[in-house]
Amino acid sequence: MYRLLFDLVLRRLDPERAHELAFGLIRGVARVPVLRGLVARAFVAPAAGAVEVWGRRFPARFGLAAGFDKNAVGVAGLTTLGFGFVEIGTVTAEPQPGNEPPRLWRVLDQHALRNRMGFNNEGSAAVAERLRRLRGTAAGRRFVIGVNIGKTKVTPAEHAAVDYATSARRLAPYADYLVVNVSSPNTPGLRDLQSVEALRPILEATRVAADEATVRAGRPAVPLLVKIAPDLSDDDVDAVAELAAELGLDGVVAVNTTIAHDLGPGGLSGPPVRDRGLDVVARLRAALGPEAVIVGVGGISTPADAREYVAVGATLVQGYTGFIYRGPFWATRINRALAADAARDAAARSRVKA
Repeated sequence: MYRLLFDLVLRRLDPERAHELAFGLIRGVARVPVLRGLVARAFVAPAAGAVEVWGRRFPARFGLAAGFDKNAVGVAGLTTLGFGFVEIGTVTAEPQPGNEPPRLWRVLDQHALRNRMGFNNEGSAAVAERLRRLRGTAAGRRFVIGVNIGKTKVTPAEHAAVDYATSARRLAPYADYLVVNVSSPNTPGLRDLQSVEALRPILEATRVAADEATVRAGRPAVPLLVKIAPDLSDDDVDAVAELAAELGLDGVVAVNTTIAHDLGPGGLSGPPVRDRGLDVVARLRAALGPEAVIVGVGGISTPADAREYVAVGATLVQGYTGFIYRGPFWATRINRALAADAARDAAARSRVKA
């Protein structure tokens, strides 16, 4: 049914307009309690798929990557659709409109997306206030929400640490984890901040600001992660892993969109990123050891893709582009498959003990 809708209607619309319409529908369903309950029962992930990460129960291993809900306006609806967690953002310290349209394209023959959105968002103060209200409800406190933060476009690179720290200070009290995004190709100079020399002061300042904010709010320290690009060399991936270990980061998100294509400006997401994403996750796991938290993202379209990320070392997995091409049952199918794997593994361990 969804494939027919996509082919006949959605693919004929401007991609950004189609996103707005679909997201509006998801948010509308979440505002009607009876309808939300019916949808939740149809999409719920099995309990066997729950995992504990950073002492927090994630109801399922597969979540929604940053980029879909930039302003934390649809967490309830997205969670209802079977995502185990939702990463909102990218959020910048100050509001910004992003790049001029057109800035989002479908690459139909690859089931991919190309975007040059440019961190269009309402800014960290507005998003923090929205999250504060959400966390003030019983349902809102149950949601697992990651917050992805990036540099405001007009902020010079030499002031990036202050910019990230501002967002962290505002958003940390409402986040289950924070992600420092230095890997989008759509903010000029941002990827240069992935070098260890530039990244160190950003991560240190963000950690201090987040810790100060959570202490004031009477909350435990929020886990801090960094998100890296698939276009880093292996040596640079190793260098980021070494820095993450040195600074005691709580994890790494791998990977963002790629600029290794000839389709035009912007980053490419979806299946073209999958193989490199798997390579980077495996490399990070080898470098960081068995206890590190690694969030695998990039090209996950099917349950088999998610399983492969887990097999090479991902603790959690995320996707976005597959949502556009696979429809509303996408997350549920993946999480049910991962839950079935977990149930089989648990049964096998029980037989061995017996």
